[in-house]
Amino acid sequence: MSFIDEINPVNTLIVGANQGIGLGFAKKLLQDEKIAKIYATYRQKNAAEELLSLVDKHSDKLICLEMDITDELQIVEAVQKIRNQVDKLHLVVNCVGLLHEETLQPEKSLREINSENLLRYFQINSIGAILLAKHLLPLLRHRERSVFASISAKLGSIGDNQLGGWYGYRASKAALNMFMRTAAIEYKRSCPKALIVTLHPGTTDTRLSRPFQKNVPAEKLFSVERTVSQLLAVIEQLQESDSGQFFSWDGSRLPW
Repeated sequence: MSFIDEINPVNTLIVGANQGIGLGFAKKLLQDEKIAKIYATYRQKNAAEELLSLVDKHSDKLICLEMDITDELQIVEAVQKIRNQVDKLHLVVNCVGLLHEETLQPEKSLREINSENLLRYFQINSIGAILLAKHLLPLLRHRERSVFASISAKLGSIGDNQLGGWYGYRASKAALNMFMRTAAIEYKRSCPKALIVTLHPGTTDTRLSRPFQKNVPAEKLFSVERTVSQLLAVIEQLQESDSGQFFSWDGSRLPW
């Protein structure tokens, strides 16, 4: 039995729900009758049309919040809006991540290292997540089991790095893993029922991975729906001793 089955009602927060895996989580949870509330964040309204269109059909269950995780004040304001409605969350999934933008591409060599780009990677892939852990603590400090999962990447594994390159992305995901591991230790003292994990989703057919899919075998390229189902299965099987760990989409542990 999953921990979601043990709790009624279940309140959830999906961070970065306007596209890709985050939108997939929002859609999947909307179909689950055990879920009472889904708080879903987006950064810009014009890039969240599909998410916002779901509110019309699910206004009692889906609450959309504008929030940029690089702005701590916006995190504080979003968390306060949630606390005005509910006093606890049971599942938080942070799906925000950056691999490329118009003026930013993964570095192939040291020649391409740029300090501004590195800072951008860390701000979005690492710092935003630990700010979430800081401000969500009151909503996760309760007597029911809860999970705070952040989407990481196998590329952030130092032990698994055999190919090099992609300096900013790799390092920022490694930093995310360390932030979450450290937060898990503190959470164990202050809210022992809350588990914190990082998850590798596998290569998923999203805008983030699209420019880099050509060498990915078809069976290793997952649809968003498959990725979400696989990650939820991992989340539902988590044990208390798993807090602070780094899991792949199939439930196996990844090396740091």
